Amino acid sequence: MPVKSKVSPRLTLLTASGVCSLIVLDTNIVAVTLPTIARDLGANFADIEWVVSAYMLAFAALLLPAGSIADRFGRQKTLLCGLAIFILASIGCGAAPNALFLDIARAIKGVGGALLLTSALASIGHTFHDEVERAKAWAFWGACMGVAMTAAPTVGGLITEYMGWRWIFYLNLPVGLLLMVMVWRAVPESRDTQSARLDPWGSLAFSASLLCLIWGLIEANRIGWSNPLTYARLIGGALLLGLFVVIERMQRRPMVDLQLFKHPRFIGTLLGMFAYAGCAQVMMTLLPFYLQNGLGFSAIASGLGMLPFALTMLICPRIGVRLASRFAPATLMAAGLTLVGSGNLLSAWAVSSGGYLPFALAIAVTGAGAGLLNGDTQKNIMACVPRERTGMASGMSTTMRFSAIVLAIGVFGALLSSHTELLLRTSLTAQGAQWLGQTQGIASRVVAGDMTAAMGLLPETARTVVEPLARQAFVGGFSLLLWVAGLLALLGALVVGTLMRNPIPAPSTAAISAKA
Repeated sequence: MPVKSKVSPRLTLLTASGVCSLIVLDTNIVAVTLPTIARDLGANFADIEWVVSAYMLAFAALLLPAGSIADRFGRQKTLLCGLAIFILASIGCGAAPNALFLDIARAIKGVGGALLLTSALASIGHTFHDEVERAKAWAFWGACMGVAMTAAPTVGGLITEYMGWRWIFYLNLPVGLLLMVMVWRAVPESRDTQSARLDPWGSLAFSASLLCLIWGLIEANRIGWSNPLTYARLIGGALLLGLFVVIERMQRRPMVDLQLFKHPRFIGTLLGMFAYAGCAQVMMTLLPFYLQNGLGFSAIASGLGMLPFALTMLICPRIGVRLASRFAPATLMAAGLTLVGSGNLLSAWAVSSGGYLPFALAIAVTGAGAGLLNGDTQKNIMACVPRERTGMASGMSTTMRFSAIVLAIGVFGALLSSHTELLLRTSLTAQGAQWLGQTQGIASRVVAGDMTAAMGLLPETARTVVEPLARQAFVGGFSLLLWVAGLLALLGALVVGTLMRNPIPAPSTAAISAKA
């Protein structure tokens, strides 16, 4: 143990950033393979949403308890345990014979990912204390995340094209084993000596809340928005979220320090993370669908087509570090969200206009905003809590990030699916009323990226008429999705910029409330 305590902080930072990069790489590499998975497993769009959402749901639901576990039992032990789960679940994903098995394996993988991310971020927060050094550390972390996001689409496309989609999961085995060795050697053990006991009831309420909400959003397109089950799931999710707050208020030392929510600046930083993830980061999953379904790109081409987004996201954290010395955090957060909103609105225009070049320029703007926000959001949240509760802070911040992603996938997926179906139904009413009965099945498969299966529902004589209508309907649905994402990001810029202009909560106050 004495030897490990003398490990270079830079090596600790490199290892922790490598762990986070593995999670980001794995999360985003799946995006370009989803249409291929849909075709191979015969899945519709709801099934494909669950491939992403099962992982994100388990991830987001367990981030808060994972933060408590890292604080209580030690960040190094949590990292090693998380890597073991992540590796085994990846093997299960690669061997999945059907969509249901893949969803279950992805959910287990999300458990490992939650343990990894919170403990890695807590290790960084614990290692770097000086404000300047901490800012540099988070900038490096953000750059690593950017590199992983940059590489993910292209790597995913190459692996899918030449090795098969299953290998995007199998390759986590050697990478994960290497990281386990690095964690053992380079990450000193650290914990919060005053950590509270685990909070199973709070964890269960929060997990159930997210499950009900995303279940309601995804399944609504299958059973209908007016179905009583849809209302029951969405209302149940809201009630369970309220129950979670009540449970946390009753704890002497809760997973979530609710006293922090008395500070407008803290609320602003969390909302900034939510808006960034829900309007920008989620685009790494959604944009490849347009490249493949709307423009007809292959998996490799769609991966390369994401480079404008990924490259500006990689470059802009460095610019953000320089701007941080000149502008207030509120200004930078608002500017980043404004870029994200503008980029999404420009993308909506580009999708309606057609062609790749305007679309590439538009997503580069979105990526620039995401790059400014990527490390800055995490840094601002960590600045609002005492050092000994960095596990809690990382749990809260990453919970906001991935809760936003999983909810955005549900909301945007529902919007895309329903509007595509509506547009296709309108077109078929005018040009092919005899095929109206197949509208839902066609739209679901077209949105998932399986045009062949969609056309397989029709006689050959109808395919030449319906296929362009189906593709046009998808483009219209995707354009609406981008308009909504853009307007939400601009609204977020206004709200976050206003809230973050309040003074930062004093660490002593936060510490006192955390120990009460």
